[in-house]
Amino acid sequence: RQRPMSRSIHQPEYKVFCSALRALRERAGMSQEDLARKLGRPQTFVSAVELRKIRLDFLQIRDWCRACGTTATKFVAQVERHLSS
Repeated sequence: RQRPMSRSIHQPEYKVFCSALRALRERAGMSQEDLARKLGRPQTFVSAVELRKIRLDFLQIRDWCRACGTTATKFVAQVERHLSS
């Protein structure tokens, strides 16, 4: 049975997603400031994403992944594995 639609930032899966974005950044050895610089954004943007205050669209996710040295495909597969376990 499908769950009623709610804003994705309030779903438990979104917490997993944002935690995975943070872990990706940390595995790349970058601070929030480092990543923000690569993305051409302020550090507060990276913080807001990781704290689930704002949502990213696909192209922003792709940029985040590239800045951290991976692909969106690999990142999504990792998140899917985590959500399935």
